Amino acid sequence: MAYSSKNGKASAEQGDVSSGEMAMSMKGVRLLLAGLLVMIAGYILMCGGGSDDPEVFNYAMFDFRRLVAAPVAIIAGTVIEIVSIMKIFSK
Repeated sequence: MAYSSKNGKASAEQGDVSSGEMAMSMKGVRLLLAGLLVMIAGYILMCGGGSDDPEVFNYAMFDFRRLVAAPVAIIAGTVIEIVSIMKIFSK
């Protein structure tokens, strides 16, 4: 709800939603997309490592990429998302 000024018209400084200003800036949108891409990269890093034969154990599941790099990328993407949301709504 916008407050009205002395002459009865809503003022843009007082929170008028029709001032033409977007709630999210392009920088905020870029940060959100960057965080999403980092998280997707982490999930892609986690893929694979299975065995075609259920009787044979595949040690490739327990390599550095799946146990360390992928979770770090997913957590980094989540942190980027949180920071971008805080920047967007800190106006």
